[in-house]
Amino acid sequence: MHRPATFPPAKYRPGLSGPAKLRPASILVALLSAAALLATAACSAEQPAAENRTLKIVYQKTDSFSALDTLFKDAKKDFEAANQGTTVELQPIEANDDDYGTKLSLALRSAETAPDVFYEDTFKVRSDVDAGYLLKLDGYLEKWDDWKLFNDAAKAAGTGDDGGIYAVPLGTDTRAIWYNKKVLEKAGIAVPWQPRSWDDILEAARKMKAADPDLVPFNMYAGKATGEGTVMQSFYELLYGTDTELYDQQEKKWVVGSQGFTDSLAFLKTLYDEKLAVTPAEALDANVWKKVFGEWLPQGKMGATVEGSYTPSFWQKGGSYEWAGYTEDMGVARFPTQRGQEPGGVSMSGGWTLAVGADSKNPDLAFKFLTEAMNKKNSLSFTVASSQIAVRTDVASEPDYLAANPFVKDVSELVAVTHYRPATADYPRISAAVQVATEAVITGALSPQEAAAQYDKTVKDQVGDAKVLQK
Repeated sequence: MHRPATFPPAKYRPGLSGPAKLRPASILVALLSAAALLATAACSAEQPAAENRTLKIVYQKTDSFSALDTLFKDAKKDFEAANQGTTVELQPIEANDDDYGTKLSLALRSAETAPDVFYEDTFKVRSDVDAGYLLKLDGYLEKWDDWKLFNDAAKAAGTGDDGGIYAVPLGTDTRAIWYNKKVLEKAGIAVPWQPRSWDDILEAARKMKAADPDLVPFNMYAGKATGEGTVMQSFYELLYGTDTELYDQQEKKWVVGSQGFTDSLAFLKTLYDEKLAVTPAEALDANVWKKVFGEWLPQGKMGATVEGSYTPSFWQKGGSYEWAGYTEDMGVARFPTQRGQEPGGVSMSGGWTLAVGADSKNPDLAFKFLTEAMNKKNSLSFTVASSQIAVRTDVASEPDYLAANPFVKDVSELVAVTHYRPATADYPRISAAVQVATEAVITGALSPQEAAAQYDKTVKDQVGDAKVLQK
């Protein structure tokens, strides 16, 4: 509070003569009364009441992904009712994953536009921690009883390089082969189908193509347009099924020069060259996945695709592409290792989190809203609606979760053979280089060997020779 320049007013100052002169007792009462009134006025003017606080919540929303919008609307209603006067301002960004990430990054760069709570992809947590965008949550989590109900492996997704927790997981996922039983049966392929090697996939795809030349036998994404979909639902399934990896966790170095990398690109080349996948032009369309879920699989124009455990969310009641017959027509299989070697299957896991902005003017209130959004009720609704794999143990045991779709058990079992993207600050640049390599191969711009060599050079240029490992 600031004291007025003339305090108290001149007519009440002691020592004045004439009518304004007051007795000492009267002067004291007047002084105290004036001071109290001015103090109250000053405090009211300079210290906004709690009810004037606003929380900005930024998250992704698309035509096919509205579960998070529903969750935040429910959380907003309950939170504002329990925190009278506090306004929760929802700011959905309608964009695909990559465009959402770009727009979020732009917002985070300025304290004026940075959100209080936001939806954060797990693979960006460490780079955004390094950039100073995320608030460290350890102190808050220690006091939140629900935190002990979260799966330990899932908790690691929000960990920074310093070991602190900067984001809370909403759910996780796995990847599998989703196939149309009718298409396979028409080609003489017995179901349930479980390929044991890459050759088994090619053999089945060729049979499907022979049975119906107009369909797409086996879809695997490629190119820059589908972003992380290219690596998570395609290239990494191949790479991690060879005898190599993308990143050596022990050495903390990026692997270059591996035969597995070249072999993975060669497999994609075979798929596309033999017209067993979508056309290169379709692959380079960022919205190709809409045709996969909305047209080709439901209409029996595609045999199989490699996709996430969230796939049923598109087809179930209320989904973007409702398809009542999916529970009967679709099957799920593990993606095999290259030659059928142990562990016999490959999956990739990712997931999304909620984080509190480092520049939040009300961090306590922001974390409180995060816990409202991620309580058991909201977590259960979101997990079921988006076909996520539950990260809360109390949600995972709920009958509604277990009965959500007939594939929950199958996709959850893939956690035993799953891999996670390297949670490093430089990962996004490496992912982009992989996407470039796949695009060069499927378009015929480079051979698998040339594209692999170009990738190796890009990685070395990006991270330096000291952070690469030849295998």
